[in-house]
Amino acid sequence: MEILDYAFMQRALLAALLVGITAPAVGIYLVQRRQALLGDGIGHIAMTGVGLGFLLSTSPVWMAVAVSVLGTVLMELIRWYGKTRGDIALAMLFYGGMAAGVMFTNLAPGGSTANLLSYLFGSLSTVSESDLTAICLLAGFVLLVTLGLRRQLFAVSQDEEFARVTGLPVRALNLLTAVTAAVTVTVAMRVVGLLLVSALMVVPVAAAQQLGRSFAATFAIAVAVGVTTAIGGTVTSYYQDVPPGATIVLLTIAAFIALTALASPLARRRARAAAAAQSSGDPLECAVPATRSAADEIGV
Repeated sequence: MEILDYAFMQRALLAALLVGITAPAVGIYLVQRRQALLGDGIGHIAMTGVGLGFLLSTSPVWMAVAVSVLGTVLMELIRWYGKTRGDIALAMLFYGGMAAGVMFTNLAPGGSTANLLSYLFGSLSTVSESDLTAICLLAGFVLLVTLGLRRQLFAVSQDEEFARVTGLPVRALNLLTAVTAAVTVTVAMRVVGLLLVSALMVVPVAAAQQLGRSFAATFAIAVAVGVTTAIGGTVTSYYQDVPPGATIVLLTIAAFIALTALASPLARRRARAAAAAQSSGDPLECAVPATRSAADEIGV
């Protein structure tokens, strides 16, 4: 294929693959916790790190990791201890991060908003080898956490009080989830962009929930949607010369619409089958477990 003849496209496709896997892998826990917009807030904070990277002539990716992780820890502290003013503090943190990123970029030697735009909305041609190395390392960390601690993270996401009673370190797991989301944002910013990455963390999960009837199935479908749209958007942006981040997000929304349309007749068919089984009085067909444990939901 012609697209694979170019080194920058090879790097971009590999980065898109990793983003398509990691973003939904973290997003499924955020959706369960009703924190779907957390990634958007982290993206605002990460802009400060990108600007500092330009200003200090260091790697914007690693600087964004450091700043976003620090900002995420601060966000969690505000959530834990903030009272009525907690939302105001978070708003100042988010918009302050955006403003500081723009300011630091303009103060940097030779800095301009054009440099920042590639991080805000993604850019295929700017994924360097050092960026790809950082993305691979960070994606490995994200997958290690989201898969290795899936039981614990799922339990905390479903019911914090029950998880606390069972002896799980709820606050530590909440903080780890937030930090992993921060790392995911920096993984995705070179492909999707800081302002659009939250969509790739949330929309594939929302699409997967239309068909998945268990946590494991929803996880698998969400990752499949994420990978398909991330790679599809990257290829489309190359051939059609359109922004990769916007293309990926629009494809993801299209996938959500398609799966929603597919799920509606399936749901009606299952409802008719259940009604028919109930009218026939077949106890085996009617028996449906009322509750499922966290371990059951993740298929272990």
